Amino acid sequence: MRHRSSSLAVVLAALLASAARPAAPPVEDPRADPRTVKADAVFARFDHRDSPGCALAVVRDGRVAYARGYGMASLELAVPITPLTVFDIGSTSKQFTAASVLLLAQEGKLSLDDEVRKFLPELPALYAIPGSAAGASPAGITLRHLLHHTSGLRDYINLMILAGARVEDVTTDEDALAMLARQKALNFSPGRQFSYSNTGYFLLSQVVKRVSGKTLAEFAAERLFRPLAMNDTLFLDDHARVVPRRASAYAPAAAGGYRTDLSNWEQTGDGAVNTTVLDLAKWDQNFYQPRVGGEALIAQLTTTGSLAGGEKIDYARGLVVDQYRGSRRVRHGGSWAGYRAELLRFPEQRFSVITLCNLATADPAQLADQVADIYLAERLAAPPAAAVSGAAGPGSGPGQSGSPAGAAGEGPAASRPAPPLAEAEAARFTGLYWEQRGDRVRRVLWREGKLLYVRGEGGGSELLRIEGSRFTMMAGAASAEVTFPPASDDARWMRVVVPGEQVVFTGVVPVAPSPSELAAFAGSFYCPELDATYKLTSEDGALRLHARGRPARSLEPLFADAFRGPGLDLLRFERREQGRVFGFALSAGGALRLQCKRSRVPTRGESDQGGVR
Repeated sequence: MRHRSSSLAVVLAALLASAARPAAPPVEDPRADPRTVKADAVFARFDHRDSPGCALAVVRDGRVAYARGYGMASLELAVPITPLTVFDIGSTSKQFTAASVLLLAQEGKLSLDDEVRKFLPELPALYAIPGSAAGASPAGITLRHLLHHTSGLRDYINLMILAGARVEDVTTDEDALAMLARQKALNFSPGRQFSYSNTGYFLLSQVVKRVSGKTLAEFAAERLFRPLAMNDTLFLDDHARVVPRRASAYAPAAAGGYRTDLSNWEQTGDGAVNTTVLDLAKWDQNFYQPRVGGEALIAQLTTTGSLAGGEKIDYARGLVVDQYRGSRRVRHGGSWAGYRAELLRFPEQRFSVITLCNLATADPAQLADQVADIYLAERLAAPPAAAVSGAAGPGSGPGQSGSPAGAAGEGPAASRPAPPLAEAEAARFTGLYWEQRGDRVRRVLWREGKLLYVRGEGGGSELLRIEGSRFTMMAGAASAEVTFPPASDDARWMRVVVPGEQVVFTGVVPVAPSPSELAAFAGSFYCPELDATYKLTSEDGALRLHARGRPARSLEPLFADAFRGPGLDLLRFERREQGRVFGFALSAGGALRLQCKRSRVPTRGESDQGGVR
């Protein structure tokens, strides 16, 4: 059942009631624009009374051209989504954290080149001196590193989940700080790489608190939200607080239908903003007519970062600045529990799309792009020809607290015709590949006449041949180029180039361990940086990992002494001189190579059950 008229009535009533509020973007009459029908069609699959869904706002020249709700804010109470429904926007929140830090910098209360330990001295020396690793920066981790995701810090959300915390548990700032204080290594030396990490923005929330004397929630309310009349917007740092008109969040249930998918974590900075599409339209307007922070704040928010070697990245300060169909785009997505969000802006066209959803499987970045394609059909360059295939790419999907997934650009040679590839020739490309720096493993398979790039257990993305050993693969609206060695080279490697990143994978030999070989890995292993103990058992020809708060997980053997499983990118065992397993290094998400050591040798007949303390 559709409920278009009720959504518009709610919006118009709210705008009349708030006519005296400053900075409220006026609303156009959507009936005058036939493109609204096409926009509705983009969200048609959500527009039912038995489905979670999304809210949409289209902003053009400082006016809300269209605002609409699709689906239900509460399945339990049969409450529909409207443009006044409040959603958790996950990592789309990061721009508000960055704006808070930049306002303090404008006032001279901090510098972006200050080291984080200047404000958080309880953090270990690791944060000040990266150690003796080759290429280590002589300076410590700065606020600038945190803003641009170049700090090398492990992602605190993944760390806490690896230690046994669940999204539905209550966790606090103190829990996160204690976890970060236990870390003894970085993913990489500060400034040397870009790697999206929620840790940086959580730490920025603590810096705001130490410098201003107010929590980030209090500071942002005073300096950002109230001046812009964003009266339905807040950083939610109290899981028990009642938020009027907030949507519940959902995920598909295994048996059909939906289950609630909510979180009680209280950390802010990396996420936790709760807001509406209409309030975000007011924030969007501030980028054209800055009432908060002035032109300087807008310029600083959209200034992209650089690595230590001078290479530019497309991540600015809480925002991604990239190209989409030939036009400059400023955006950020968000993902937390069952909430999904996207705010994208085309500054040159003075056009923005805001999409907030309460279903874990929704893809608001793709939805927003589709709406932009409708409204800017005559103002955007033609999409790459290969985009018609709709193949998914190698980029990560929505992660905890969200990520800026969906960055797009015109891919290399995407429109070239692909010469045919025979199965016999494809054999030199297929196999298992490992990228050591990020502990990532990929498979290349030949299946039903197609060469596929496979990240995990999914169906894979088709590799379309450009020429020789060069292929293209779609990643959303962008394409990646994948190159293998020439036919004359016996080496085994694969280079994957996406906008802003180049990764080289090395070919590895798959293994199939025998039951006796698997038994050598069994035992209890303590991970001091997680303060957690994992138990590994060998049963029914499989290696199984037992962890607190999680069902036992079967581990998939990859190459020598290397496994992966649900929620684990790579688990690599380490051996002593005689070949005895004494520990393993664990990588998951934005947390690389956590060291875990065998705590004791399992005895004969020991119970298969175990967990994390």
